[in-house]
Parts: sequence; structure tokens; C-alpha cells
Amino acid sequence: MDESPALETTALTKVYGSGHTEVVALRDASMRVGRGEIVALLGPSGAGKSTFLLCVGLINPPTRGRVTIGGRLMQDGPRSLGDLRHFRRENIGFVFQKSNLIPFLSAVENVQIVGELIGRPSSVARRRAMELLDTLGVGPRALNMPTQLSGGEQQRVTIARSLANQPSLILADEPTAALDSVRGRQVMELFRDVAHKYGTGVIVVTHDHRALDVFDTVYEMEDGALRAASHAVANASMEAR
Repeated sequence: MDESPALETTALTKVYGSGHTEVVALRDASMRVGRGEIVALLGPSGAGKSTFLLCVGLINPPTRGRVTIGGRLMQDGPRSLGDLRHFRRENIGFVFQKSNLIPFLSAVENVQIVGELIGRPSSVARRRAMELLDTLGVGPRALNMPTQLSGGEQQRVTIARSLANQPSLILADEPTAALDSVRGRQVMELFRDVAHKYGTGVIVVTHDHRALDVFDTVYEMEDGALRAASHAVANASMEAR
């Protein structure tokens, strides 16, 4: 069994501009996410949370530092190792505040297309899509178009889509911001169940402190610096459990 973490970052730093226009968006951010672990990332707007996800998601490379996903070193500073686009497509799932489902595809087709993009036969990709939709409680809505789904159902389909490639890592950026507190918590619990069931590392950027008991680990980010959660946040999470 592979015991390498789902994600490990070492001294991840991102600098925009230079000289008097230089902005340090990330400062030596190090994080380890085990397989099956769900992590919350807290912090005010502009703290660097989205920049961190973009670097970790191999979309915007760091200025320096290292990103290791599933035991494979992907980046060392600005250099990329291997075909990052292909690796990202096969190993990382993304969930955002908006579901971003393809409007002219049904729920099952939105999930199925991910499998097809990485080369699976249509029948295999569709079977995987249906299994995921059933697991996430939206199987009966598989043939519905996105506009026929509620906000919570759309996010469930999006989560299913993020799992279609059997990723080592899922990155979710404010996935419950458009949902009420009840549906938001349900989605957070789904992420926890997904992490634990599939052995996937999950990072969720969130401002909702009410659901912190769902997470295995909580980090805070401020001015680009990453640190373990403060005692106040950690204690609130433990009390909620």
C-alpha cells in the first residue's frame, strides 16, 4: 500500500512583480495532507488561500518551493516536471463556489465527460459516473440538466465530477458560500465522507467556523503565511465534536 501523503508542500512561496511593485502572496507555506484526510484552510480575503490552491493545483507555479502529490514531486521552484496538465487531469479534482456544470449536459454526462477526457471508454466512464452520483445521493437526478437541480444537488454533482478521475487530491475553494447553513454543512460532511471512503486528501477553503468539527486538521493563513489553527479555533472544533 502506498503510504506517501496525498499532498506535501515545502516552503511554497509565490511572488508577483519585482522591486517596489513586488507582492509576496505566499511565504514559505508548508503543509502535509494524508490520504483520507480532510483539511480546512481559513483566513481573511487576500490572505493567499486561493493562491495556495492555484500553486498546489498546478495551475500557477510557485516562485520557489516544492509540491509533491501522491508521492510524485511535481515542482521545484518555477520548473515543472513532466506534463502538468495531463497529471492534473488524472490526479486532482477541483470544486469551486459555483458548480460550473456544463449547462447543456445532464448530471451524469457532466461527470462522465471527465472519465472520457482521461481516455476511459464511454461505457466505463458512465458506469463510474452513475456509481458516484448514487453514492452522493443524486442518482435519481442523473438525467436532469443543471438548471433542473437545486444548489445543493448541483454541488453534489460537482463533487462527483471531482472524484471521476479517482484523484489523490481534491481542492475546494469556498464550495458552500452560495448555500444555506444546513445544506452547507451537508456538503462539508460529504467531503469528509469522500475523504475517508476513497482515501482522497481534501483541502477546503472556508469562512464557515460552524462546520470545523467536520475536519481532521485546520490551518489558518494570513498575509501569505500558513500556520496550524489557533487554540481558539481548534478548541471550538473539538467542542463541536
